[in-house]
Amino acid sequence: MVPDGDGTEARLRAADEAVERIGTSSDERAIWRELTAYLLRGPCDAAAVELAGGGPDGLSGRVAAAGDTAALLDRPGAGDLPDGRAASGHVVAVPLTGHGAGEVYGRLLAARAHTPFSADEAATLRFAARLACGHVGHARRLAAAERIALDLQRALVAEPGRPHPNLEIASRYLPLGSRALVGGDWFETVRLHFGRTLLVVGDVMGHGPEAAVDMNVYRSVLRDVASTDLAPHRVLRRLDASAAAEDNRRPATCLIVRVDPARGTAAYASAGHLPPAVFTADRPGELLDVPVGPPLGTGVGGYEAVALPFTADQTVLLYTDGLVERRGEDIDTSLARLAALRMTAGCGVADVVDAVCAGLDARHAEDDVAVLAARLRLRPPPEEAAG
Repeated sequence: MVPDGDGTEARLRAADEAVERIGTSSDERAIWRELTAYLLRGPCDAAAVELAGGGPDGLSGRVAAAGDTAALLDRPGAGDLPDGRAASGHVVAVPLTGHGAGEVYGRLLAARAHTPFSADEAATLRFAARLACGHVGHARRLAAAERIALDLQRALVAEPGRPHPNLEIASRYLPLGSRALVGGDWFETVRLHFGRTLLVVGDVMGHGPEAAVDMNVYRSVLRDVASTDLAPHRVLRRLDASAAAEDNRRPATCLIVRVDPARGTAAYASAGHLPPAVFTADRPGELLDVPVGPPLGTGVGGYEAVALPFTADQTVLLYTDGLVERRGEDIDTSLARLAALRMTAGCGVADVVDAVCAGLDARHAEDDVAVLAARLRLRPPPEEAAG
């Protein structure tokens, strides 16, 4: 309970209660609501937070209020009082400021109908306001870091490299949410010699800006290694050795597919990643049996590749675990749901990605989702091309 002049002990009790009740969420609007709700429990008949605007989420005006807000209507002479003294009609206006010089969020308005606020009560208002501002400052800095990481990841995965013209691809990246910690999901395509294309999907363990940065490093190293035209399992060995040599590099799973349209084959190699799926029109999907080695960054190695037929009526799907995994569900059940999907005749590669994301409700997944699909592009007969 907010003190009513009982001295230091009462002020300490009020401070303890404020610390407990304000800042339980990282959402700015929720923090302001907690501030006004706390004050209503104590000396105030009404409390409100009015923001000046310019925040990261565009919040402005009255964003939180509690109690008889009619008492908070501005009255003549009731201006902002930086020291929190009572204005006419027992309305107090306390500036809400950040740690930076000149960083003003807005103001806290507090009102009481019958008696002015005491010095102890005014001190409690100021303390609660500073406490809320501290939490809001932290929430804004966290949100800014998340936006930077999310923008980085979107920029990296939005445009995979261009495959050879003999291959059609479609991709999708779905972040968990704008306010969620960013993960390390990514995909890539790399042109190789003799019309071959390397397809890659990876997932750095963990979340946050660090995971996004490591994802960028893995992708950059992959491009360099892929230029040597090594077999998929040898590419994984090089990536693993590079990551293991860096003390701070986060482990990652990775699936590599080298598509060779001229031979009608695809060579697969996995570093702790979930199996690829293949879809053929009017048939259930199939999960391919690919040898799985340890995640990248362990330094253990031991990767193998397997070559399987890749025909023109098939669409190969690579994905990260966010597409299929659900809390409390066995992974085999999750994968079976993916394999049970059927693609209609005539659907394009992008249609397959749409159908998979819709069928597994990827937009409500519990983690980031990255999907990459590929299909051989049929070339018209020479007479048609000449016509």
